[in-house]
Amino acid sequence: MRITLKNLVKHYGSLHAVSDISLEIPENRIFGIIGKSGAGKSTLVRMMSLLEKPDSGSVWFDDKRVDQLDRDELIAQRRKIGMIFQNFNLFSSRTAGRNVAYPLEICGMSKEQIEKRVFELMDLVGLADRIETPISKLSGGQKQRVAIARALANKPDILFCDEATSALDPQTTRAILDLIKQIQKKMNLTVVMITHQMEVVRDSCNYVAVLDEGGVAESGPVSELFSHPKSKVTKDFLAHLMTLAVDSSQKDEELVRWSRKGGRYTLRFRGGMTDTPVLSRLCRYLPVEVNIRAGGVQHVEGEQMGTIVCDISGDEENRKAAIEYLVKQGIVVEEGVDE
Repeated sequence: MRITLKNLVKHYGSLHAVSDISLEIPENRIFGIIGKSGAGKSTLVRMMSLLEKPDSGSVWFDDKRVDQLDRDELIAQRRKIGMIFQNFNLFSSRTAGRNVAYPLEICGMSKEQIEKRVFELMDLVGLADRIETPISKLSGGQKQRVAIARALANKPDILFCDEATSALDPQTTRAILDLIKQIQKKMNLTVVMITHQMEVVRDSCNYVAVLDEGGVAESGPVSELFSHPKSKVTKDFLAHLMTLAVDSSQKDEELVRWSRKGGRYTLRFRGGMTDTPVLSRLCRYLPVEVNIRAGGVQHVEGEQMGTIVCDISGDEENRKAAIEYLVKQGIVVEEGVDE
């Protein structure tokens, strides 16, 4: 199901939580919404999931406007939406299976149908042997799997994941993201991932919108934002993907920063350019020196994305020529300030 947001505005007194946001979220894709605390993510998802009405603007599912539905239509539409939260929102008094059964009980499904559906869903998330397990006996990752199964109980068209991995360790986060991607493909869902972690966007999303102060700073395919970020907030998110020092336990896709000093230039390149000795050729071509402060290669949407943070030494004329040379090679060059 396609989601279209048109000029959404939401105020809480003097707080402008969402200011004129328009977005097109394609069907059957995973769309990320990322922003720092206070950027408007939670308010936006509450309007998208029909939990709150906008002060102005409209929300459309395919060609149907859904923000002005009457009570009965709204209840019916909400049943076609699945929600996953950071804190799981499970009933501690129920077993894993009975948590998954809850939305089916509300809909009046028969006991036999519920049991069949619960087994299907628990098997889908890899917990068929935990149906009768109390929630208190499950790990954080298992609890989130139960929450995913419950969110899928009524066969939704849209799945909202609101900071769904923020409470999990990195390894469990990767497993949950992989599960969501598998489910999305299998069920042809439109998935909206709300997060403050660029790693989540990198590892799971096809498209992304970056929020800042209640508005959209930029949006587009994830690969484009990683290779050619335009807004300051996006560049800040990408900079925080870099780890502080070399560590043998780091995964291949992490960027490593081994020097906090310098780093005036950030170079971004993609695809085959990650295996090309461009800097070596540059130093032979021009009388400049390149001091690399950080770097690494990540995999985004099946494509390699390289990043290097460096300083380029030489007289002003040769530095300018060096930047022109890099740009002609297809490298995006961002210039900051010397530290």
